[in-house]
Amino acid sequence: MDDLRPRPPSTRRLRRGRLSRSAEFERVYRQGRSHGNRHLVVHAFPRGAEDAPRLGVSVSRKVGGAVERNRVKRLLREAFAVEGAALAPGYDVVVVARPEARELAARAGLEGVRESLRELLDQATRGR
Repeated sequence: MDDLRPRPPSTRRLRRGRLSRSAEFERVYRQGRSHGNRHLVVHAFPRGAEDAPRLGVSVSRKVGGAVERNRVKRLLREAFAVEGAALAPGYDVVVVARPEARELAARAGLEGVRESLRELLDQATRGR
């Protein structure tokens, strides 16, 4: 018997624009270019597709407790939503937060995170 109830949208569509599988992170780490500063490390890999850039975020417990880590992740996603628009299509980007990212988020908020991310994205994607 056919189930006629509407199905929820797939998780894949809900998370469009994000890296979710460990194999995707591994490919970016191994084949991409990386640049870092005091707060963040950005790994960028041009995968060749023509869709929008995708983001993966890694925030370890060294950054702080769950509240601090989630705040840093949220700020990184918001900053990438703005700064990632300037990237060429087809990039996979993984942003790794260093412990100092918590201080940056508390001191300078979204603007500080955006500036730090913009600087690193420019370096990592230059000369594609």
